[in-house]
Amino acid sequence: MATPEIDLSVYPDECDAFGHLNQASFLSLFERARWEMLARGPGMNVFDRAGVWPAVRKTTIDYHAGAFPGDVLRFQQALTHHGRTSFTMRQTARRVRDDTLIATAEFVFVCIDRGGRPVPVPQDVVAFMGGETTPSDVRRVVVNGVGLALDTAGAGPAVLFIHGYPLDRSLWRHQVEQLHGYHRIAPDLRGMGRSDAPDLGYSIATYADDLAALLDAMGIDEAVLCGISMGGYIALECARRWRRRIRGLVLMDTRAEGDSPEGRRGRDTAAAAARERGTAAVADAMLPKLFAGETAETVGAPWAQVEAMIRATPVPGIVGALSAMRDRPDSTGMLSSLGEIPVLVVSGEEDRIIPATQARALAAAIPGARLRVIAGAGHLPPVERPAETTEVLREFLEEIHGPAQGRAG
Repeated sequence: MATPEIDLSVYPDECDAFGHLNQASFLSLFERARWEMLARGPGMNVFDRAGVWPAVRKTTIDYHAGAFPGDVLRFQQALTHHGRTSFTMRQTARRVRDDTLIATAEFVFVCIDRGGRPVPVPQDVVAFMGGETTPSDVRRVVVNGVGLALDTAGAGPAVLFIHGYPLDRSLWRHQVEQLHGYHRIAPDLRGMGRSDAPDLGYSIATYADDLAALLDAMGIDEAVLCGISMGGYIALECARRWRRRIRGLVLMDTRAEGDSPEGRRGRDTAAAAARERGTAAVADAMLPKLFAGETAETVGAPWAQVEAMIRATPVPGIVGALSAMRDRPDSTGMLSSLGEIPVLVVSGEEDRIIPATQARALAAAIPGARLRVIAGAGHLPPVERPAETTEVLREFLEEIHGPAQGRAG
């Protein structure tokens, strides 16, 4: 559900000697807007009823324009991330008369009891803010100080699925459910899905280190890596950093080149839009480019599935991923050395972000690489053509490990 917009007036005693709304008063107005929001929903006493208190752990505020006595500011609130005991709230303040963005803020709260110990976030708050409760059966592994959520299934040779930006592990649902005979592992990358979303600490190398630590924590020495889009950038970084552990490599709808100057500027523009307007702006910009079709009506269920993933991604994770992609190294120089491991390049026939012609060039640059083009798919074959994608992966895995018959799960 949408949380109510709160209109608050700026009074002279909240302003400095030059007539600007001052910093301390800004904090007070943001807090007043939060309490007013709760008053219109579960009630101002929602935390008291649960026997907890939301303690502010971190505050980040960007000031975009001045506000003056008599201005009416409209505050909007959104829950951008929540864990078991903490949550992040994003707030914006706009001047009503001209819709000027005045300030944006993110507040990280930890719920504590009277003894100062962390306790679960009240579900009334999560439900009112439009978040989802975290299922108790979601597996989490802490690596490098960050909790990663993951799905696992089956037994046998390991396959590690690496999703793209700004998505989550559910992109691989069909493959995790249907690739019997293999140990399927699909984590949410840091900052995405149900994994923790720190405000700092994002790079392609960091993602790769997280995955190495995840395999360590699971006692897995080697795996076939399957990365799509940004996940492909990460898979290539894994090959650069710990190739001995890679039994095979699937590069799906991805490229080896780094960003061009124009591409880097585009990442910065997207990050600014995410900070100012939230995940809706990211979803609106990306969705028409991701599929073979251009509208929700022509694409159908995959559109809604991917839109939900994007809208659920925490803003810090979006901004972190954009900076990681912007600054990633160019991997073209290492492609000729990948012939020592089995490599499969997969492309959606109608991918408009990384066209199939680029996939062909990528495969040609890797000695012995196979190329498979999936008809009727755009940039996201695992959800657009799930059965076909699973079968392509099965054939590749059987080339590496032999038939899966007789292996568990």
